Amino acid sequence: MTTPDIAARRALGACAALMVGALTLTGCGGNANANSDDSKGGGQDSAAKTSTAKILISAKDGSTGASINTTGVQVSDGKLTVVKMTVAGSGQAVDGTLAADGSTWKPKEQLERGTKYEISATAKDSKGLTAAANSIFTTVDSANSYIGTYTPDNGTTVGVGMPVSFNFDKVISDKKAVQSHITVTSSSGQQVVGHWFGSQRLDFRPQEYWKAGSKVTMKIDLDGVEGANGVYGVQKKTVTFTVGRSQVSTVDANTQTMTVVRDGKTLRSVPVSTGSPEHTTYNGQMVISEKFTQTRMNSQTVGLGGEYDIPDVPHAMRLTQSGTFIHGNYWYNKGNPPFGREGTSHGCVGLADVQGAQGDTTAKWFYDNSLIGDVVIVKNSPDKTVQPDNGLNGWNLSWSEWTAGSTV
Repeated sequence: MTTPDIAARRALGACAALMVGALTLTGCGGNANANSDDSKGGGQDSAAKTSTAKILISAKDGSTGASINTTGVQVSDGKLTVVKMTVAGSGQAVDGTLAADGSTWKPKEQLERGTKYEISATAKDSKGLTAAANSIFTTVDSANSYIGTYTPDNGTTVGVGMPVSFNFDKVISDKKAVQSHITVTSSSGQQVVGHWFGSQRLDFRPQEYWKAGSKVTMKIDLDGVEGANGVYGVQKKTVTFTVGRSQVSTVDANTQTMTVVRDGKTLRSVPVSTGSPEHTTYNGQMVISEKFTQTRMNSQTVGLGGEYDIPDVPHAMRLTQSGTFIHGNYWYNKGNPPFGREGTSHGCVGLADVQGAQGDTTAKWFYDNSLIGDVVIVKNSPDKTVQPDNGLNGWNLSWSEWTAGSTV
């Protein structure tokens, strides 16, 4: 999962509409030729020659709210010779890249939000005459911009249930403008539609699980897009990820077993222990969103008081944001193992394991054979169906319900 601002440089390389300011050009190669003819008794000065090179700095001099992604310099009818960019005040240099043909220059890294910069540039035309331009400007600040933290990350391989999910750091009032500047497509040709959960979360998924082996491309073009009054996006990036093999595991709370199916074939059926009668497990389709070889689980973080605090739960994989995991259990009664017999957990799905996460156990096997984005379905539990926004679990909405949450 990618985090905003500096992480948006991973995450997210964002882009806003260029604020193009054609600054006044200064002719630096004035060449006054005295064209005199003493024999005719007269003299006449020619006009000073001005460079035909025209320098364009995308951020206007004195502007605020400049893009942190696309600020740069370009020239027509000439070649850039020197471009210098610094942080105004400190003089800290900003490294940049000059195109081989001298037509453009741009910073190597994404700029910081809410920072004042200075650019000075010179160029020469075909006759060697010099032009210059300067601009002092401030990039958009965090108070007037928004960023979406998104998952999955670029270059990852995920399970067939993995949605594209954005969480914005500001309330989005113009949902249509934001959604229309994010496109998600799949090499499988599946139609992909967005759905808003409230005003800060936007997920994308196809009608059915992604096709195994497909490539998914997410294009984020939010730089300069007004998401709320006076609040603009700062991201422009293309993200691609791969959908791996299809794995869907079904937990039956009646039989306390889990059947793991990969690419249509059953890999294994394993005993589990779901929630106790007092703390039942959610029904529904849940997507693995995080994996931890070991993690601490404290009942106080899920509103259960001081019932448990286990510092080293092995092979834990998150299914809901509210705290449902499928994980290893080493603290069970060895003389009366519950797996395959009864539900004894506080709502999680437990698998037999050993302390330290090192043994050749059922939990380790399932952990090693699972990807983030794999689907775990729970059925026949006395609990309700999990809410679609509790984790990455939008599959619990019908297609008509899902598309009704789209604004484009």
